[in-house]
Amino acid sequence: MRIVTPSGDPVRSASADDFPYPVRWQNAMKAALRDPAELCRLLQLPEACSEAAIAAASDFPLFVPREFAAKMTLGDPHDPLLVQVLPVLRELDSPQGFTVDPVGDDQAVLTPGLLQKYAGRALLVTTGACAVHCRYCFRRHFPYAEVPSGVAAWSDAIAALAADPSIQEVLLSGGDPLTLADATLAQLAQQLAAIPHLRRIRVHTRLPIMIPQRINDQLLSWLVGTRLTPIVVIHANHPRELDLPVVAAIDRLNQAGVMVLNQAVLLAGVNDDVDVLAELSERLIDQRVTPYYLHQLDRVKGAAHFEVPRERGVDLIRQLRARLPGYAVPRYVEEIAGQPNKTIIA
Repeated sequence: MRIVTPSGDPVRSASADDFPYPVRWQNAMKAALRDPAELCRLLQLPEACSEAAIAAASDFPLFVPREFAAKMTLGDPHDPLLVQVLPVLRELDSPQGFTVDPVGDDQAVLTPGLLQKYAGRALLVTTGACAVHCRYCFRRHFPYAEVPSGVAAWSDAIAALAADPSIQEVLLSGGDPLTLADATLAQLAQQLAAIPHLRRIRVHTRLPIMIPQRINDQLLSWLVGTRLTPIVVIHANHPRELDLPVVAAIDRLNQAGVMVLNQAVLLAGVNDDVDVLAELSERLIDQRVTPYYLHQLDRVKGAAHFEVPRERGVDLIRQLRARLPGYAVPRYVEEIAGQPNKTIIA
């Protein structure tokens, strides 16, 4: 595969031949890259990148599917996909204002693993496993060991949902809920559908982007197999994440009648550019995915180097509105701990 830079010069990117990976999504999870030195070697990065990545990964381990690594440009430490996942020494800095719980998860616990921040909906932290360790993840310090895992262990959360008729929607989150077996998710969906006042089930996932073969028949069967309206929120930050296998996965969701939304995070060195954001929105719209949110970075400890000034974000949204139809412009928002809703910045 060849990618053309903004200057028009072609550069070589990694190919499937460089990153052989099995087809089954479970095997893709097992084969994911965990060694920073191996990732740097495969991408032909300078030795200094490898040394820094090894040091920074001691705090938050590397985890990158080979499918995602195969989209990165060889020899480029500033590749916008690589920047999202490569540990760097700046993660070890501790600037003021960056904390281990920037969005107030600890304040929102109803029962272990069940959070409620906003009226009418609650969030179930289903697992600590994820398909990728994004370096800016707001839950990189979350105490997943304290969260119940499995259908039997979720009984208290299910009971809490059943006892509150004001809750109409349940969000499955993590980690990433789609790292769980479909049989487990099917049981959970059936139990949620048995609660009369629930109307919707929303899945927040990075799997369609990272390991697109995860969108299989078994997943679609439970997702659309109950009376609950299914919504899938994917997470793509850069248009290069939307290659043909990802587009095919999204199409499967569309064909099954699932509403698909995208949320992105505004990240320095990744998408803090109007051309990149415009291309991302247009490609999403072409695939019938609504650009839902553009998040201001959650100020989690270890991610300060990703922060883009709000003034810059507001200007980017202004430029997007001038060149895209309104439905293609995401809402630029910030999550503030304790607030009853996302705060719209622009």
